[in-house]
Amino acid sequence: MIYFACLALGVGLLAFASLGCGIGQGIAVAGAAGAVARQPELFGKIQMLMFIGLGFIEALAIYSLVLSFILLGKLPETADVMKLLGAH
Repeated sequence: MIYFACLALGVGLLAFASLGCGIGQGIAVAGAAGAVARQPELFGKIQMLMFIGLGFIEALAIYSLVLSFILLGKLPETADVMKLLGAH
């Protein structure tokens, strides 16, 4: 029973990975925009570095989505849980 509770908690906590990815992407774009404002002649290099960084951040978001689907597949059906809780 504790195993399934930990799985459910893990799936819920994976939402924080998406929150962190969104915040990280916002910070990265804001930093790139500030850098371009200071040195517009380096726009191409800054843009390339920003896209590489955003790709790594987005990879974390995709990995957390895949992991949440895997963990959701391991959780029991709601009817089985209710039946188990009703037995106590």
